[in-house]
Amino acid sequence: MGSSPPLAIADICDAYSHLLTNGELRPLPPVFQIYGRNKEGHGRVLVVDGCGSLRSAIIGGNLAKRAQNNGWAGIVVYGCIRDVDDINLCNIGVRALNSYPVKPGKKGNGEKHIPVTIAGTRVCDGDWLYADSDGILVSSVELAGV
Repeated sequence: MGSSPPLAIADICDAYSHLLTNGELRPLPPVFQIYGRNKEGHGRVLVVDGCGSLRSAIIGGNLAKRAQNNGWAGIVVYGCIRDVDDINLCNIGVRALNSYPVKPGKKGNGEKHIPVTIAGTRVCDGDWLYADSDGILVSSVELAGV
């Protein structure tokens, strides 16, 4: 017996409107472009806070391929990516503000497992992200049946 397809983001919003009201379910603003082959995924998602910068790319094809090979389902970048053709060949979902060809100046290691604010929406370690072509939802709890 096959499994049913995942609920669409719009259907999740309808079914869980009470969670939208109380803030446990938070939509990210519609500012992200869709990259990569995986439009929906089940698994870990890397969220990278680039502070919305459009001055350099934070993620490129090599890092996207490494994330794919390490079993990540997706990457959400609040900033830019580069190597779009390479990323679009990866079996990973990637959302970013846009693409930009300039690599970042390396300033050291970033922080892990800390809350970030992405386009005005708080995302914490352990949150659940749900995405499709309509957008991205952040949930404090796993949604049943999704």
